[in-house]
Amino acid sequence: MKKLFLIIGAPGSGKTTDAELVAKRNSDRIVHYSTGDLLRAEVASGSPLGATIASYIDNGKLVPLEIVMDTIKSAIEKSDKDIIIIDGFPRSVEQMQALDAMLAKSPDIELRAVVEIVVSEETARERVLGRARGADDNVEVFNNRMKVYLEPLPEIERFYEQKGLLHKIDGERTIEEIVADLEKFILQKADA
Repeated sequence: MKKLFLIIGAPGSGKTTDAELVAKRNSDRIVHYSTGDLLRAEVASGSPLGATIASYIDNGKLVPLEIVMDTIKSAIEKSDKDIIIIDGFPRSVEQMQALDAMLAKSPDIELRAVVEIVVSEETARERVLGRARGADDNVEVFNNRMKVYLEPLPEIERFYEQKGLLHKIDGERTIEEIVADLEKFILQKADA
């Protein structure tokens, strides 16, 4: 049985770093995938699918659902670890519903929790524009990414809250505190 944990949070919330650190500290049991990394790996492969994905990512738009779902399901099934953390997913109500439908048809994958790393918009903006790594880190693209994140958030929160799966972690603290909280929560839920 694969135990799935989803980590959501605003751009700059630290969700990818937090998830990476938890997985690294428990590398015998936990694997971490960032939806972004899975999609970027496809882009880097130079495949026609990768070129399609790139055209969406470069404009700050969401990659079509079928492509994302196939990429995620394949990564989970191929994993040699039983605890899987995916960050940055779901980002839309459609993704949430598609994931729910996929899980309903996959008895070997169980969603254990959706963890939201909560930060203020000010903190997110400072972090993203302060690290400015690539073409996608400018104010206009940040504002677009923030809007894309915030619009479906209330519905996503409600959906997982009703299933008893939503867990919020304060992302405004030190990385050590956040990672310690996240690690403890995931291990408890995985072994429950």
